[in-house]
Amino acid sequence: MPQLKQQVALVTGGTSGIGKAIALKFAEEGASVIIFGTHLERALEVVSEMEKRGSSDQKFGFKLLNIADKKSVDEAILEVLSEMKTVDILVNNAGITKDTLLMKMTEQDWDSVINVNLKSVYNTSQALIRPMLKAKRGKIINISSVVGLMGNAGQTNYAASKSGMIGMTKSLAKEVASRGICVNCIAPGFIETSMTDELTEDQKQAIFKEIPLNRFGSPEEIAHAALFLASSMSNYITGQVLTVDGGMVM
Repeated sequence: MPQLKQQVALVTGGTSGIGKAIALKFAEEGASVIIFGTHLERALEVVSEMEKRGSSDQKFGFKLLNIADKKSVDEAILEVLSEMKTVDILVNNAGITKDTLLMKMTEQDWDSVINVNLKSVYNTSQALIRPMLKAKRGKIINISSVVGLMGNAGQTNYAASKSGMIGMTKSLAKEVASRGICVNCIAPGFIETSMTDELTEDQKQAIFKEIPLNRFGSPEEIAHAALFLASSMSNYITGQVLTVDGGMVM
C-alpha cells in the first residue's frame, strides 16, 4: 500500500535535483504534491512526470515565486490551502550557493544565500504551522547539508545557512511536538548533480577518499530518507538530523 496515500505534500525547490526526486517519490507513494520553484519549463516537466507516476485521485501542481519573499510565500500557501484543503508534509529543499572565501564575499553573496536557504524555511514553516497545529499532525522535513555540520572553506554563507537550518529544526521540534508535529532534518553529503558531473576524475577520486562508501549519493537516496521521515514509520522521531552521506560524518 502506498505510504503517503491521501496526504498532501509541499516541496520547495521541487523542479530539479533532490527536490524533484522527493516530489516524484512522494507522488509514487500516493501523495498529492505541490512544488515551489522559479523555472516554468522545469516545473511543467515535473508535474507531468508526477502525473505519470501517480493516480487519478491525486492532485499535482506548482507555484512560481521567490521563496525568500515572505509576502509571496504567504500568498502562495493560502492558495495551496484553498486548493488542497491541507498540507500534511512540508519539505524545505530550496537552496543556492554563492561560494567564495569570506574576505572576497560580497554582502549580496551573503544575504542571498541566507535568504533563499534559511529565511525561506521560516517563511514556509511560519505560514503552515497554524494549520498543522489545528490539525494536530504534520511532518516538516528540512534539507540541510553535511557542510552545516562540519563547515567547508569557501562556503561560510552556505554553511551558516545550513547550520542555522539544523538549529531551527531542533527548536521548532520542541515547540510543536505536543501537537503531534514532527520536525526533522536531512543532511546530504556529496550527491550526483550537474555540479558533480563537471568535476574531473582526479577531483572525484580525491573526494571519494573522504567518503567511506567511496561514491557519490543519488537524489533518489535522499528521497528515500525523506519518504521515511514523511511516513508513519517515523512518528516517534523528531528534532533529529539524518546524515545521508556515505559515512563522511560519523
